[in-house]
Parts: sequence; structure tokens; C-alpha cells
Amino acid sequence: MRVLVVCLGNICRSPMAEGALRHHLAASPLAGRVEVDSAGTGHWHAGEPPDRRAIACARQHGVDIAGLRARQLRHEDFEHFDWLLCADGQNLRDVRRMAPADRAHKVDLLLEWTGIESGGNVPDPYTGGPEDFDRVWQLVDSAARAAVRRLSSE
Repeated sequence: MRVLVVCLGNICRSPMAEGALRHHLAASPLAGRVEVDSAGTGHWHAGEPPDRRAIACARQHGVDIAGLRARQLRHEDFEHFDWLLCADGQNLRDVRRMAPADRAHKVDLLLEWTGIESGGNVPDPYTGGPEDFDRVWQLVDSAARAAVRRLSSE
């Protein structure tokens, strides 16, 4: 199984979600059996590490995302990944526009796919403060735990 988490710039939400998902998968019977990556719909931050605030927030929860590097979503991602899970509705619309018609079924909202919240969005903390990053962590960590449960049953 292969999962790609997608947000706008791939420096806040999606690397935090990638880190949380990797963390919970490593502690599950699925360890080593699920590939996880993240990407952004935009190219602005390609090659950069996650936002320093995202790194600090994840570190406070025992997860190291400092080694991740931002990248832009590629057409081949629709072939390679089984699921492309988007942080919010705008990311979902953008990714679905890029998706080949026969691959659009692989694209969903992260919080909806994991059963956390139908139509739910992970808010972008980029212009906020530490409390905004903490809120995002709570959401992506809950989603990661739920994703492990879902993937374990597939």
C-alpha cells in the first residue's frame, strides 16, 4: 500500500501528516509494509525542509520531520500511489483537476478518508502561531491513528 499526503506547499500540513503516519505505522503490524510520502500542489518550496514551526511541533510529539524535503505533486504520483489524501477542499479540487480520469477515485480528503470528519479540512497554519501548528498536529495525528486502523483492515 502506498499513501501520499498533499497540501499546498508541502512544508506544514502534509509533512506533519507524513511524520505522524510514519510514526504510527512503525508501531503497528503494518511496519515496513506501507509507503508514505507527501507533496504540495505548488512548487514554491520544492527542495526545502518543513517549516521550522512544523518541525518543532512534530518534535514536541516525538516525531522527527526535519529530514523531509518539499516536492511538488507529479503526474506519476497518480500511478504510483494507491491513495492521494488532501489536507483541504482546495487541495482536493486541484489534485482532482490534475488526476487522469481513471485515477480520480484515488483522491480524497485526509480527514474524510480516515473517518475523522466528513468534508473536514486541516487548516493551513502557515500564517498562524504555535497554537495553530498544535491544532494541525492534533488533527493529523488523529488521522494517522485512524489511517493505521483503516489500512490494517484492508
